[in-house]
Amino acid sequence: MIQAQRSADIKATPEAVWGELSRFMDLADIAPLVASVDALSEVSSGLGAKRRCHFDNGTSLVEEAITWEDGRMIEVRMSEMDAMPLHEGVAKITVEPAGIGHCRVIWGLSYRVKYGPLGWILGQTLMKMMMGKVIDGNLKGLADKVAAG
Repeated sequence: MIQAQRSADIKATPEAVWGELSRFMDLADIAPLVASVDALSEVSSGLGAKRRCHFDNGTSLVEEAITWEDGRMIEVRMSEMDAMPLHEGVAKITVEPAGIGHCRVIWGLSYRVKYGPLGWILGQTLMKMMMGKVIDGNLKGLADKVAAG
């Protein structure tokens, strides 16, 4: 699997940042490319929570929380990504303390691209750069949301 990862130091407590991340069905509040989210599970937060993310370009994908460590880490499996050139994808978001009133958020994405060796090259180049920009946007949106209260 190919991996893209970014991190950001956020001027907020880990608890405040986790408070936003744990609002699993409210991803559109922090992710600039997500237009809306539909809940697909009775569980709205925590292990097994499942959502459909609709993007500004009219596409969507499904995400399900497969690992949930309160206050620390969420791992999300992506599926139903027909509009994307991906076979599979897993996002992992970790929150770590980074001094008084600060924390570090590490947002990683592991993915496997369609189209064999050509897809692998695409995944290591253009897609890795694009995924990095998406993650950067999500981290900025998270920081802005936490700062706004």
